[in-house]
Amino acid sequence: MEHLLTIDSAIALLTLTAMEIVLGIDNIVFIAILVAKLPLQLQAKARNIGLSLALVFRLGLLFSINWIMGLTEPLITVFGKSFSGRDFILISGGLFLLAKATREIHLKIEGEPPEGSPKVKNISSMKMALFQIILLDIVFSLDSVITAVGMAREVIIMVIAMVIAVGVMLASAGMISRFVEHNPTVKMLALSFLILIGVMLLVEGMGGHIEKGYIYFAMAFSLIVEMLNMRYRKKHSPS
Repeated sequence: MEHLLTIDSAIALLTLTAMEIVLGIDNIVFIAILVAKLPLQLQAKARNIGLSLALVFRLGLLFSINWIMGLTEPLITVFGKSFSGRDFILISGGLFLLAKATREIHLKIEGEPPEGSPKVKNISSMKMALFQIILLDIVFSLDSVITAVGMAREVIIMVIAMVIAVGVMLASAGMISRFVEHNPTVKMLALSFLILIGVMLLVEGMGGHIEKGYIYFAMAFSLIVEMLNMRYRKKHSPS
């Protein structure tokens, strides 16, 4: 236990915790968009359940690390390109994110169909929202665990970092959800981020690689520009 109380361990814990929080931002954004369709009294409950499940999946995958490593073994080969279980998970997650974000953008632009319309699916139900959250939790958890294994050697450090990160996500999820929902342009930007992440997952699943630092820098830069636009609009709006 003493080897955990060292400077190196502390640095590893802080770095990994920060990275887990950053990786969890897309998870929070996705959950915020999903729970916004639920009745107000169910939104906090859905957020908490979704993020708690994210922690459960992360810890479960972490303690099944041998199985995770087995996911990198090729399953099939198509036109000379090998695909593993991890690739299929990433591709499925990427396609789901692209479809979901594109649909939400379409609804924002064209307007929500009438409540009684037969085209409206019961996506506002708690079960459907949780089902979609679980699907993406699995994909994001896989990415989170692989990152954690690459950054730290001690399992206990990975567990502590994940618990702290999810705790931060739970504490901030409500505020982020309200901010996204009350600012239509930010919500549109968040949906665009999900498309960007979906494309990244597809590229990763097809064997390519996009440096995540570039993705998160682009997201942060776009968000800062939007914050400046919001402040400008507020300052110059007629009283």
